[in-house]
Amino acid sequence: MMENNRERRIALVAAGAAAGIASGFNAAVAGCFFAIETVLRPLRAENSPPFTTAMIILASVISSTVSNVLLGEKPAFTVPTYELKSAAELPLYLILGMLCGAVSVVFTRLVTWFTQFFDYIKERFSLPAVVCPALGGLGAGMIALKYPGILYWGFTNVDEILHTGKTASAPGVWLLTQLVAAKLVATALCKGSGLVGGLYAPSLMFGAAVGAVFGGVASELINSAIPGNAAVAQPQAYALVGMAATLASVCSVPLTSVLLLFELTKDYRILLPLMGAVGLAIWVPSVANQCKKSEALERRVSDRGYSSLLSDEDKNEATWKQSDGKDDVELSNLENHNSYQGTINEENVLEHLKVSQVMSKTFITVLPSSTLSYAIELMQNNQQNCVLVVDKENLLEGILTLGDIRRRGFGVHGEMPSTPNEDSAIKDVNSCLVSSCCIRGFQYQGRERGLLTCSPDTDLATAKELMEAKGIKQLPVVKRGGHIRNDQKHSVVGLMHYESISRCLREVVEHQKSLYHDRKEEFQDVAGGH
Repeated sequence: MMENNRERRIALVAAGAAAGIASGFNAAVAGCFFAIETVLRPLRAENSPPFTTAMIILASVISSTVSNVLLGEKPAFTVPTYELKSAAELPLYLILGMLCGAVSVVFTRLVTWFTQFFDYIKERFSLPAVVCPALGGLGAGMIALKYPGILYWGFTNVDEILHTGKTASAPGVWLLTQLVAAKLVATALCKGSGLVGGLYAPSLMFGAAVGAVFGGVASELINSAIPGNAAVAQPQAYALVGMAATLASVCSVPLTSVLLLFELTKDYRILLPLMGAVGLAIWVPSVANQCKKSEALERRVSDRGYSSLLSDEDKNEATWKQSDGKDDVELSNLENHNSYQGTINEENVLEHLKVSQVMSKTFITVLPSSTLSYAIELMQNNQQNCVLVVDKENLLEGILTLGDIRRRGFGVHGEMPSTPNEDSAIKDVNSCLVSSCCIRGFQYQGRERGLLTCSPDTDLATAKELMEAKGIKQLPVVKRGGHIRNDQKHSVVGLMHYESISRCLREVVEHQKSLYHDRKEEFQDVAGGH
């Protein structure tokens, strides 16, 4: 019925996502932003045609209208009246935001650990794929025997948490603390085992419970210290803000979270505490993940070894929540890598290209005992700006570039030495050895790291990121696996130049563009013939 292309599919999925949230929570505006944050942004489709925005808005409005007509205007859960005693409470909400961010980090680590654990037992005991989800369900059920509140009963449990201290059935602070821990473990266990399930509803429960616990403790401590009128609002206020902050942090939907709570409470007073808490809840995991990425990028290091980049298949680091939202938004899997649709994302192209496609197999090797004059002569004769330093068994030890030689005060290509007053014996390229000038590693966080290398199956996006981070123009390509000797040294199979990445990218983009235009012309010819 409609033109079948990537833009149309993205628009339909985004409209469906908006309609689901709008009708489920009676929050049409939050539904629209949910579609933007979980569908358009991960697919880099923010600049999609106007009809996409129109479809999202119309789907959200229509779904909310139908839901209100058939089910009434009752929200998904009963929202208590929000209260803000004074602006002095704002620091408490900021602390709550950081606490919710920390909960998100713990949850992410748990999911990663359980995923690796189930992968291990599946390989170790050669289990069928269906066994792991069954074990995850069994574990969650056993936890639920002690804490039945962790199971999903609609939003009944969230309703009870939001009325902490108001009704006899509402859980107390100590029970809520236990529920948070049990719910985190059970949800991560299910997610890691492969059970199908969402994160939206669990995040709301995490946040409500964390906020209620924090609000209850803060209210008890501060109100008892300050006699007279209560200086801190009831735990329900903090539970509401905690819901939004945790949802934003776990699912990476800050705007959706803010608008959802604002639509549910319809109270302008919640905006400032809400935005502050959500902002910090997003910031905490971003800082934690940045530190983890930095360490992962430069791991596999020893005093005399290498900092090697891992291929996609080797990345045990691959957590459930990646930077492009490949798993934290499962409904966004719409990439069509075989066709060009008017725009090409360079990062996506580089992720599907390997170092082996651009590396040069023409490179120069020298021994550490060679003189600088010999290395310079080789570079001049072969029109290269670097040599790879290898041992007698042809295993990589380091790299020497013309820039390294210049930085140590030697002249190259007939240049005068940069420090002519130095001892001529030291500055004589005929007597100085390559081993005294070559790069064998780099300093990182106060420690000596190994030489940066990559393998032929490393994707170009990762290699490009590393080269730009370290400001290097050449990256040795080493053989992965096989017989590795001498303190993890590898044999060299190629050399990758930074400019080769740009050249390869241009060629691939031009090729895809030409294929797209050829197919478009063929389609028009066929359509004209009919």
